[in-house]
Amino acid sequence: MGMLSLAIWTPIAFGLVLLALGRDDQVRAVRWLALVGAVISFLLTLPLYSGFKLGTAAMQFVEYQPWIERFNVNYHLGVDGISFWFVLLTAFINVVVVIAGWEVITRKVNQYMAAFLILSGLMIGVFSALDGLLFYVFFEATLIPMYLIIGIWGGPNKIYAAFKFFLYTLLGSLLTLVALIYLYIQSNGSFDIAAWHALPLSQAAQTGLFFAFFAAFAVKVPMFPVHTWLPDVHVEAPTGGSAVLAAIMLKLGAYGFLRFSLPIAPDAAHEWAWLMITLSLIAVVYVGLVALVQQDMKKLVAYSSVAHMGFVTLGFFIFNDLGVSGGIVQMIAHGFVSGAMFLSIGVLYDRVHSREIASYGGVVNTMPKFASFSLFFAMANCGLPGTAGFVGEWMVILGAVKFNFWIGFVAASALIFGAAYTLWMFKRVYLGSVSNDDVKGLSDINGREFVMLGLLAVAVLYMGVNPKPFTDVMDTSVAELLRHVAVSKLN
Repeated sequence: MGMLSLAIWTPIAFGLVLLALGRDDQVRAVRWLALVGAVISFLLTLPLYSGFKLGTAAMQFVEYQPWIERFNVNYHLGVDGISFWFVLLTAFINVVVVIAGWEVITRKVNQYMAAFLILSGLMIGVFSALDGLLFYVFFEATLIPMYLIIGIWGGPNKIYAAFKFFLYTLLGSLLTLVALIYLYIQSNGSFDIAAWHALPLSQAAQTGLFFAFFAAFAVKVPMFPVHTWLPDVHVEAPTGGSAVLAAIMLKLGAYGFLRFSLPIAPDAAHEWAWLMITLSLIAVVYVGLVALVQQDMKKLVAYSSVAHMGFVTLGFFIFNDLGVSGGIVQMIAHGFVSGAMFLSIGVLYDRVHSREIASYGGVVNTMPKFASFSLFFAMANCGLPGTAGFVGEWMVILGAVKFNFWIGFVAASALIFGAAYTLWMFKRVYLGSVSNDDVKGLSDINGREFVMLGLLAVAVLYMGVNPKPFTDVMDTSVAELLRHVAVSKLN
């Protein structure tokens, strides 16, 4: 078993053990076992960084075993500079989420922790799969634990939100399955994704494939106008579910564009780039304005996620190195920052049991340590230089200006909306005098919450001041992808 298999199956194994052995009278043991499983799973990903070779676009840590030999389906894993960081990010966020649910979850604790551990392994499988059918199995399997997390531990309308999440994402993926079968036939019975990249497809075939992939990946990102499921799901999901959904699951769709849409249908990607850029700018501008009027903190951050992911898809479809690398960096940074924003809201909700901005005011007076973390994450969400939130957006805007000045200008202007809704929320929740007895009775964060937020703060700061290790890993793979996309298959 290679390192990628260990990263995938170790958390899944711990999750299955928790399901089999955990009982309500063993809550303490269940929590510690879940934490041990999450930490071990993260530590197992670190050798990937020390062993990763820079300067090559080839897949690394490759594993290959026949799976369903009759249909030439293989257990084929590997990572390159595009997918590498998402394996580590997934394992890291899983540790933070287990710590976040330590005291908050009091019923069916073993099932809750198991769901996150299994989900973590499945998402790493998505980022590692080099076989088309294996990718689809992992991609769809992630829906099951998240569906249960929302439906069992969510809010009052959890069943509605869980069904909406499941149906939106499943229906979008069905067209992708059709596209995978078509590619299997065209490649003479191969599910090898790299072989699909080299297929000489007609313009009509590429267009059909592009929109089939769009159906799944745009919903997952989510792009405008198929983003409406996200705020409802975030509002009803437990804090840990919202953190994982924003930090990792949205990235599955954006990653799909890089692994499937662009290299398999490059001519269609160029032809329809105007549509992708338009939808991305609408997300950045319009959805940012929608966030500005929200009264629920989770809804505000949910719409903020749609706006920030708009920068990601904008970067991908301007077809230059700054844009694509900036989009990937933005995905990683958004994983840290959005996860931190949702976990911060969870800290307040656990105490006051309200997500309404009007329920707060003057929190800095009673929770000064927590307010300091929240201010730092708010600044990162605004794109403050020196934080992770700045690097990716800055790279995408530079790439957009290089592509077309006015597209870059619109994208840069939209940053004002991000600062407006984030700082206005911070002002109303944290600043001023204590507004009510609930806020007056708040206690500052405990050691567990300090560790949880501290881990994310270190990650946000480190990436903000030293992004070079992140960009060095992806540069060669991005250059190879752009070279491939620039060569028309119709010539």
